[in-house]
Amino acid sequence: MTTTGSAERPATDLGYLLHKHPDRAQEFSTSHGTAHVFYPEAGPERCTAALLLEVDPVGLVRRGRGKGRGGAPDSALAQYVNDRPYAASSLLAVALGTVFSSALKGRCGARPDLVDRALPLRIEVPALPARGGAELVRRLFEPLGWTVAAEPVPLDARFPDWGDSRYVRLTLDGETRLADALRHLYVLLPVLDDAKHYWVAPDEVDKLLRAGEGWLEHHPEQKLITTRYLTRRRRLTRDALERLELARLAEADGSEVEELDNAVDADADGDTDVDTDTEERPAPLAVLRREAILAALREAGAARVLDLGCGQGQLVQAMLEDARFTEVVGVDVSMRALHTAGRRLRTERMSERQAARVTLLQGSLTYTDPRLSGYDAAVLGEVIEHVDPPRLPAAEYAVFGAARPRTVVVTTPNAEYNVRWETLPAGSVRHHDHRFEWTREEFRAWARGVAERYGYAVEFRPVGDDDPEVGPPTQLALFTLVQAPGRAAEPVTREPTTKEAVA
Repeated sequence: MTTTGSAERPATDLGYLLHKHPDRAQEFSTSHGTAHVFYPEAGPERCTAALLLEVDPVGLVRRGRGKGRGGAPDSALAQYVNDRPYAASSLLAVALGTVFSSALKGRCGARPDLVDRALPLRIEVPALPARGGAELVRRLFEPLGWTVAAEPVPLDARFPDWGDSRYVRLTLDGETRLADALRHLYVLLPVLDDAKHYWVAPDEVDKLLRAGEGWLEHHPEQKLITTRYLTRRRRLTRDALERLELARLAEADGSEVEELDNAVDADADGDTDVDTDTEERPAPLAVLRREAILAALREAGAARVLDLGCGQGQLVQAMLEDARFTEVVGVDVSMRALHTAGRRLRTERMSERQAARVTLLQGSLTYTDPRLSGYDAAVLGEVIEHVDPPRLPAAEYAVFGAARPRTVVVTTPNAEYNVRWETLPAGSVRHHDHRFEWTREEFRAWARGVAERYGYAVEFRPVGDDDPEVGPPTQLALFTLVQAPGRAAEPVTREPTTKEAVA
């Protein structure tokens, strides 16, 4: 792995990121041999770090108790005579995760400023098994921004008529964060080999999603990558693909839609020659929405907060980063979403004090729940549009009549703004699960009715650019309790029966 630099930004900064000093050759024991890290060259203008893995094939068989590639029993000879000592494989991926663990996680205690810096990188893998050939190598790496050179290795240079082997000499050139580059290799090396040297257990799904976060959910070869990485185990592959889809959908109302909005705004005045690369990119709508919600909660002085419909826990995570929120409860009807939120928050690794601040609960917005009473504030961020209109009165009562927090923050899409996205068909909603999307007048009429029935005052705020013609992309209502808690209004409709709720 090679990078270049200058006197101001020396290439040897690579040593800080890898946590390996350029002046020393180091050895690391792994479960399958010895990994060596050394620097063939290390200067301010150019620095190269090399990882050499010496595999012990006999020890690998003994420790594997007769298990071969992907955990399947191999013939006796194949366990000892194979390409493991000579070619990149899952063994090398495991060594990357072991030797460069901190770099893979994007950590650099000595120089934290380097972590998010995009470096000019050249990565060379002399012998890479590629079941699918050079074309598959390009299909996997090029969508990630790499310039790919995959040169097939002939079976035998003395006999060109024999053709090429399944190995390639791989060279990747690009400019990216080191952590991202290592994650690409960690996932895609065993994918190209299409085998693993160890038994694939359910925890491999978590490893894949951690290493693939931020790129795998959008990769055009997502299914192939997931299937091969999990050695074609159907249950694990299905679980991984469902969780990747959840991650993608969580951004549908935010980052992806905002990118479409930015593209429209760039041409709004008919000026198509603007060099947008020199302009600061606007914050995604999902980020603006979280900031607006947090600002409203801080303004209200809320310390104990409910996130109703918390999804994958992005807002919960943001609140936990602010000490003024002493207790945060995330509630969602989907257990899968709650599991994903738990992984995002890393609840199992939290300190006892931090873990006491957060709770994740399964619950439905349309049912009263005594566990949700007595909190300072509740947030319904992009939630009400997922509720069937006949169920809205039950949801209103559950939040404003039964839970009855002092402050309620509600955000929802502004249907009028949809015309600004020319890729969105006329009359369509932004997400396939939206039961409706309100105009500004419809949202305000609903909010004022709720406030009047349950003893709240309400004010409205725009989220995102407030277009003079169609308003903001997201609308926010801030409800403040003005009636004594003991005088909660009665529900305007009965709560649905269990049979109705299931229907």
